[in-house]
Amino acid sequence: MSEEFAIGSKVRVVALPPYVKTAEPIPMLRPPDVIHIGEEGIVLDRRPGGYWGIRFARGAFLLDSQYIESIDKPTESDSK
Repeated sequence: MSEEFAIGSKVRVVALPPYVKTAEPIPMLRPPDVIHIGEEGIVLDRRPGGYWGIRFARGAFLLDSQYIESIDKPTESDSK
C-alpha cells in the first residue's frame, strides 16, 4: 500500500526512478538526474495512478510514493 502525504508537507527523495515525469498539463519524461537522492520538495497534489506532484528546486515532478519519504516530524502537541 502506498504512503499518504499531506498537501504542503515536505518530502525527501530516497530512491530514483528510471525516469521522472514533469507535473505539467502534458507531462514530459526527463532523465532521473534532474533530481537527486536526498533532495527535498513540497507536496503539491495527488495525481491519478498513485503519483504525487512535488515541487523541487528544478521544477515540479510526479513521483510514486515508493521514491519519497515524509520529513515533516509530528510536533509534541500532535502526539498528545
